[in-house]
Amino acid sequence: MKLWPYIVLLTALLCSFACQSATAKEEIKVGATVSLSGKFAELGRQQYHGTKMWAHDINARGALLGRKVKLVYYDDGSDPKKSAQLYERLITRDKVDLLLGPYSSDLTIAASSVAEKHDFPMLATGAAASRIWSRGYTNIFGIDAPARNYMKLALDLAQEQGLRRVALVYANNEFTREVAQGVRAQAAEHNLEIVFDEEYVRGSSRLGDVVRRIKRTNPDIVIGGAYFTGSVAVVREAKAQGLTPKVMVFTVGPAVRRFGEVLGRDAEGVMAVAPWKRSARMPGSQDFSFRYNEQFGYKPSYHAAYGYAAGQVLEAAVRLAQSLDREKVREQLGSMKFRSLLGHYRVDENGEQTAKQIFLIQWQKGRRQLILPENLAESPAVVPFRVSSSR
Repeated sequence: MKLWPYIVLLTALLCSFACQSATAKEEIKVGATVSLSGKFAELGRQQYHGTKMWAHDINARGALLGRKVKLVYYDDGSDPKKSAQLYERLITRDKVDLLLGPYSSDLTIAASSVAEKHDFPMLATGAAASRIWSRGYTNIFGIDAPARNYMKLALDLAQEQGLRRVALVYANNEFTREVAQGVRAQAAEHNLEIVFDEEYVRGSSRLGDVVRRIKRTNPDIVIGGAYFTGSVAVVREAKAQGLTPKVMVFTVGPAVRRFGEVLGRDAEGVMAVAPWKRSARMPGSQDFSFRYNEQFGYKPSYHAAYGYAAGQVLEAAVRLAQSLDREKVREQLGSMKFRSLLGHYRVDENGEQTAKQIFLIQWQKGRRQLILPENLAESPAVVPFRVSSSR
């Protein structure tokens, strides 16, 4: 009789382990690598936070196919090779059910090759380089507008303002190179003259010589395919050297709040392209922004919106497929029409996004104001741009 308490305890423990095992098996595992360290750490962290918030929301309101969602992720260190190795692990060892891509085009190019090898559909979360979709792959689908279209609104504005001379400077990675390719093609369509066209080493903060040579060409508009460090460096050098174009516009850098915090009034008038802004009337933008700030302690940039919207698109594909079967999910990602936090989702036969709209913002009186397209504008564009005087 004295053995009964131990038998009861053992039975309870075995039931507990069995229940935990069953719960783990019931979870839908969504795999991804995230840039929590390395050169993309700040932007990668925001993208991850957006995805984390989506997973929390879907579990809070119920489940997906009757099962909870679990994120399985690893820090890729902003390294394409490491990201590819970790996606191999996610697929073969962790046995994830669904895949979201990493941050940046360079990492996505590497990671999507692994997904293609395993015939595993992947949604590109924060990537826009057309090369991703020009390799004949059938398993990679995008949510962002193609990089070649990023500067279209800026060049439309230049033409409307009667500007003619374009200086183009860009970092040496896949995304910014394709931005530059788009600028060349659209400048030709608008009869604009590119008077300076040069690549620099990404991450460099010493761009004084580049800006000096840009100034000699007397441009009306300076376009920078740059990340945060590069865009800050160009603006600082422009101020120091008296470079005074009528428009100065960048990718990535000026779209984040820290740009204004670092540059202060020197940020005034600088423009940036942005795939998302809270005021752009996307579904749930105000609610997302408020709750994100409450949860993580800072306001979301479009990188956070990438993460959340990618989860929404993946969720929609699974619900329409009514299955985690890879072939059925792949078919839905390739054919469905959907509107997420980021905007319209629709891809071509290669999986490249065709419906996403890009916005143009400008720093005005210490705030990032949406200036184009006109039907969504918070404020009209201020042209000409003027570098502020010395403090």
